Amino acid sequence: MTDTTAAETETGFDTVLRFILPDRDCRGRLVRLGPVLDEILSAHDYPPPVKHCLAEALVLTALMGSMLKDEQDQMTIQARSEEGLIRLLVCDYRDGALRGYAEVAPDVPTQVGANPRLETLFGRGHLAVTFDLASTGQRYQGIVPLEGENLSQAIETYFAQSEQLPTRVSTAMAFGQDGGIAGGMLVQHLADGEEGRERLHVRFDHPEWEHVSILADTISYGELVDQALSMEALVWRLFNEERELRTDGVAHLRKGCRCSIEHYATILGRFGEAERAEMVNEEGDIVVDCAFCSRQFAIPASLDDVS
Repeated sequence: MTDTTAAETETGFDTVLRFILPDRDCRGRLVRLGPVLDEILSAHDYPPPVKHCLAEALVLTALMGSMLKDEQDQMTIQARSEEGLIRLLVCDYRDGALRGYAEVAPDVPTQVGANPRLETLFGRGHLAVTFDLASTGQRYQGIVPLEGENLSQAIETYFAQSEQLPTRVSTAMAFGQDGGIAGGMLVQHLADGEEGRERLHVRFDHPEWEHVSILADTISYGELVDQALSMEALVWRLFNEERELRTDGVAHLRKGCRCSIEHYATILGRFGEAERAEMVNEEGDIVVDCAFCSRQFAIPASLDDVS
């Protein structure tokens, strides 16, 4: 008999649903983005393949970032290349705040479809995943090649190589006249015990993990972006035959660009007066562009006038 907790948990857009399969030593996350996705993507007029890739990156960032423990912890995904359609892609998560940006090559070929392979988007590139832990001041980073069909496969490679965690990731994106929807699921096996215990003797062929990964692979593209299907109903559909399935609440997401005049004034204060003088325009201000939200900020050169 399956026992679910928090059965009435809200599972609308822009939330992450956490779930646990205790008997299988597995944990998972489901996310579905809506208005937050549209707000982030609207900052730039991205070509369809870039919009699709950035939406997938935002889903992955939400899935992984929601596993952070402390409010000020931050998780960042950065994909970089020198010869692809996308030169730089950056997304980060901190305390439910999500943001993302892509730097696009000057000319995107018209023959490129909406969902090309990573090789077409990035050429030869790499993906860096960084965790900044506020409580300890420590930073952890793993770097893997941008190889495979999509970013989800690259993230699975990251977990396999950098953290030795068997992981399955599924994502889906759909765009229409009324906006976009992006969904995703991440499932992991925590060997030799529940979440929080030391991970020993990780086996990618563990029978418990093989069972869960087979079930996870049955999720469909359409289910992930079906707004009529709640995330709680979806996780129940996948794992309803398990003896125990626990839902562990939701994390609410919002667009989280941290740009402000005060923020940039603090950064500029690290430069010397001579260096700042070279940045000043004819009006006597230093103009700073925020790539994430496509806004400009005019900072008084003296910095003393910044309140």
